[in-house]
Amino acid sequence: MSVGNNIKVLRNRSKKSQQEIADMLDVDRKTYAKWESDECEIKSSYIPKLAEIFDVEIGDLFDKELPKINISPVFNENNNSVNTAIIILTDKEAVEKLVEMLGSTIKKQN
Repeated sequence: MSVGNNIKVLRNRSKKSQQEIADMLDVDRKTYAKWESDECEIKSSYIPKLAEIFDVEIGDLFDKELPKINISPVFNENNNSVNTAIIILTDKEAVEKLVEMLGSTIKKQN
């Protein structure tokens, strides 16, 4: 994946609009859109801020493939214990991988 595609995936995961990210970076939305579509390169001074906004390491912005499965704990307001997990699957391949992993785990337990 390109850096542009990676920041698009990360933005979608964060459920933010291009305008919201552009505002955080103090750039025009069109400029940010060009970054996502790889029409122009991102100035190096924006890379650390993008990593901070998306809560990833700088190197993650350049990875060829971002992790496609994201599991987050959800806390119950009453007792602050983890009792639920939200799993975000970004594509069909991720769903198939999760099904395979779960199947292997179930077989091992039996």
